[in-house]
Amino acid sequence: MGGNKTVKYRWDKKYLHWGITAFLVIIASISFFLILFRMDSVGRILSVIIDVLMPIIYGLCFAYLLIPVMNYIERSIVAGVMKLKEMRHQSVNRVRLKKFARMGSIFLTLLLALFFVIALFSMIIPQILTSVTNLFESLPTYVSNMQAWMSQLLEDNPDLLKNVESIFESVSEYVQNWLKNDLLPQMNELVKGLTSGVFGAINAVKNILIGIIISVYVMVSKDLFSAQAKRLCYAVLKPAHANTLIGATRKTHKTFGGFITGKLLDSLIIGLLCFIVMNLFNWPYALLISVIVGVTNIIPFFGPFIGAIPSAFLILLVDPKTCLYFVIFILILQQFDGNILGPKILGDSTGLSSFWVIFAILIGGGLFGFVGMLIGVPTFAVIYTFIRSMVEKRLDEKHFPKKTEAYQELDYIDPQDGTFVRMDQHKPEKEGETPEADDSQDEKPENTEGA
Repeated sequence: MGGNKTVKYRWDKKYLHWGITAFLVIIASISFFLILFRMDSVGRILSVIIDVLMPIIYGLCFAYLLIPVMNYIERSIVAGVMKLKEMRHQSVNRVRLKKFARMGSIFLTLLLALFFVIALFSMIIPQILTSVTNLFESLPTYVSNMQAWMSQLLEDNPDLLKNVESIFESVSEYVQNWLKNDLLPQMNELVKGLTSGVFGAINAVKNILIGIIISVYVMVSKDLFSAQAKRLCYAVLKPAHANTLIGATRKTHKTFGGFITGKLLDSLIIGLLCFIVMNLFNWPYALLISVIVGVTNIIPFFGPFIGAIPSAFLILLVDPKTCLYFVIFILILQQFDGNILGPKILGDSTGLSSFWVIFAILIGGGLFGFVGMLIGVPTFAVIYTFIRSMVEKRLDEKHFPKKTEAYQELDYIDPQDGTFVRMDQHKPEKEGETPEADDSQDEKPENTEGA
């Protein structure tokens, strides 16, 4: 008999794939359970993580906003130097030129941003402080004027005037009692809150300063980071999947960048127009109200109305008739922004209908507040674009038309030959019976492009 043969074990990779899949499923299930039943704990953990990463978040946001300006300056520097060298018939060291253009563009970009911030704050902050101080100093006079205006308006109806005056006196008395009995005893709590607010402001300033430094590093190495991300994608994924991921990232950047920069420019123009018109008619609190209108205009759809309510109330305290003119002006300004200026600047950067814009704003604002209202629209636009691309791809595979209009009058599709049957092409003989299409009027789908 021969000797014992050693059985060699052959490793099968499919068992490794199954094990990794099972492990990921277990991790996903545990994560879903924690998120669903331990929402408070997960929220606290996420809050701590976000606080730690806040300087990096600031830096990435600053870099994302400044990179378009830096790219424009960099291209201008490279083009200028190349033209100058060609005129002098001198050779160009492209590596050194690129480094020089990058550092020079970063320096000029930060200088422009610093100049813009200083100029903005030096113009706005003193005016806002003056407006707020005058508002509090003149508040009793405004209240008396408003009461006199209401009395004059309702003098022909004494009963209604008495009711309004009674309500007005009750509100005034409630405010006075609240100031004496509630606000003053809580001054200690207010002082504590002010102290924590000061520390919070110091921490925010620290995060902003570190974020500025991080943004410089990001702008210096943005090409390197992009190349590293692409290398990682092609190392981990198949080429087709990596191409899809990179293309989706470019589409996301185009949607976000175009929307945010366009909306900031649009809001700046609206604020300037509001300031010019209010100064032209000598309306009160021109700069303060223009800042409110410009900042809230960043929020799509609801922004102009959110800014108009407190602004109209401020003017109402001074002059009710001017308040009416201001409301009419805001409505005209909003129509100009929504129908002329906004489409001119933003174009069709989102591709969303009005319903989906409102939907995205409400969901984003409910989940993440002001930031969610701002980024909700481009985020939903990206999701909407991905879903539309997936649907169009599946329809194309089935040789069905991709235009939505082709399905508006559709009743059913013949499962055998894919014939489209419209609602007006048949009359069912019995209720619940599957209708048979008229062969003479059947339509073959056309593989048209577009969504």
